[in-house]
Amino acid sequence: MRARTGAARRVVVLATIASLGTGLLAGCADDGTDEGSNSSAGGGGGKTKITLGLFGTAGFEESGLYKEYEKLHPDIDIQQTVVERNENYYPALINHLTTGSGLQDIQMVEVGNIAEIVETQASKLLDLSKYGKESDYLDWKWKQATTKDGQTIGVGTDIGPMAICYRKDLFEAAGLPSEREAVGKLWTGSWDKFVDVGKQYQAKAPKGTTFLDSPGGLLQAILSGETERFYDSAGEVIYKTNPAVKSAFDLTAQAAEDGLIGNQTQFQPAWDTTIANSKFAAMSCPPWMLGYIKGKSKPDAAGKWEIAQAPKAGNWGGSFLAVPKAGKNTEEAAKLAAWLTAPEQQAKLFAVQGSFPSTPAAYDSAAVKDAKNDMTGTAPLGTIFAEAAKNIPVQTIGPKDQIIQQGLTDNGVVLVTQGKSSEEAWNNAVKTIDNNLEK
Repeated sequence: MRARTGAARRVVVLATIASLGTGLLAGCADDGTDEGSNSSAGGGGGKTKITLGLFGTAGFEESGLYKEYEKLHPDIDIQQTVVERNENYYPALINHLTTGSGLQDIQMVEVGNIAEIVETQASKLLDLSKYGKESDYLDWKWKQATTKDGQTIGVGTDIGPMAICYRKDLFEAAGLPSEREAVGKLWTGSWDKFVDVGKQYQAKAPKGTTFLDSPGGLLQAILSGETERFYDSAGEVIYKTNPAVKSAFDLTAQAAEDGLIGNQTQFQPAWDTTIANSKFAAMSCPPWMLGYIKGKSKPDAAGKWEIAQAPKAGNWGGSFLAVPKAGKNTEEAAKLAAWLTAPEQQAKLFAVQGSFPSTPAAYDSAAVKDAKNDMTGTAPLGTIFAEAAKNIPVQTIGPKDQIIQQGLTDNGVVLVTQGKSSEEAWNNAVKTIDNNLEK
């Protein structure tokens, strides 16, 4: 998962730098590489150098994958260039692809940008279907990076299967069950049921707490399970006329009006404080969110969190590796990209970095099955997220998805928590989105 625009950017940037495992990276620390600087994982000396252009913390270096590949291929020297935020990385990538210069051998592409890359830049990128094994990947993930004429210009790294993280102690204090199976049954199959649980919570909520952290998180979760959201299969913008979008917006706005949701925008300092001070009981929770929770929580929160299946399966996050044709070492780069995203390596990334694999074969590995997090104790994270991943619908992604998502959250539903009506919030979101789409 990588950075988008506004709130969505912050979501993905922080997703990439979050981790799951005990003693592993957590929260919003970067990978120690200055923005735009080179981090060498090899020594050169006449070897073939393969460079990667990344944003956030992809985890390849942190998990030892570069060193492992170099050991398997002594003639290869791997180096990476890291830009902290995708809002800085992606415009530069587009410029480099357009001019055919300044490109790394491998370039990362965030899921929110993949549709635009496929639509406008495919001719500049190598067809990786000859290197990656399509059957290794989730079908919908592979298709996201595949053109209409069958060229696959990116191999998938992680995905973000949706779950719900919740505080066991706060649920118990409000008279709700706290065991994950029982909690999941409260809202199985319906986000309306989920909001109804919020009403039950709020009726007996510990003082100063809300059921959910933010309106943006709820709206993102609901929409993450829709086959069509902002674009239809023909590529037309439909967010204003799609009943699924308006329904999700209205449900979120109603929950906000009913006082079930905190009034913060996700991934802002004030929102971080609500995590540290235990101000909410539940939140939308793809795998990378656990690392963020860990990074922002106080030590006494360890073991107080639990995780349950979301009302409906959905996906929030994910990235791809692409190989520009203008690169210096396209053949070797394609081989490395395929190796880094193969099931065995994705399993290792999950264990170290919290990046959930887009390759189902990894789900049965010990690295995935045995993954734990300090916040959720003994919860079988790999099993929970694998089950969610298998049910994610194939979703239509448009070139400006991130602009629309940000408008609906940062310029829309959050306003309801600040006193605006649902209608006012919707109209403001539409105005902001349409203005940005016209630019």
